[in-house]
Amino acid sequence: MTKRIILLFAAIILAVSLGACQKKEEQPVPKAPMQSPMAQPSDLTQPMKTPEAMPPHGQMGAPQGDMAKKEQKTVKVPDDVKKSWKKVRLVFADKGTKKTKDYTVDVNSQFEIEGTKLKVAVGEFLPNFKMMDSTITSGSNEPTNPAVRVEILEKGQSIFKGWLFAKMPEIHPFESDKYGLILKEGIRK
Repeated sequence: MTKRIILLFAAIILAVSLGACQKKEEQPVPKAPMQSPMAQPSDLTQPMKTPEAMPPHGQMGAPQGDMAKKEQKTVKVPDDVKKSWKKVRLVFADKGTKKTKDYTVDVNSQFEIEGTKLKVAVGEFLPNFKMMDSTITSGSNEPTNPAVRVEILEKGQSIFKGWLFAKMPEIHPFESDKYGLILKEGIRK
């Protein structure tokens, strides 16, 4: 009888061991849908699809280690760019009404968005945005990677400060529950 108990116990241990060693069938990871590199004004009326775990723009936690020593970037606009590019066209979207409106504005100016409490400060325009070490500049005078620096204020309080990219509007976009703003293009003088 003792032999039977030992054999039964050994069989149970063997069965459990074999079950633990078997590989689980891996489920394929679904691929994200491809996004168009150019946002259409109608895209601004839809909420941006971002991972739930990712904090909104400008609300990242404090950096650790070497990242804590954040270096301030200097913007240098080449003279030929300053002479050539005087205006930008921005597209504003009101998600509530699902309407968009184009604004053609001077570089280094401010304007208010009608029907809102938003003011947009338009900074430098770079037709070919390049970031090197501590400098942001334009790699050429051709609109290869157009970007404009903006600050958006609501009721006098800054709610967004950063660069808007015409060909990659999903990079650092201004998004809120109510509004969207993208750079459509730079305008030569």
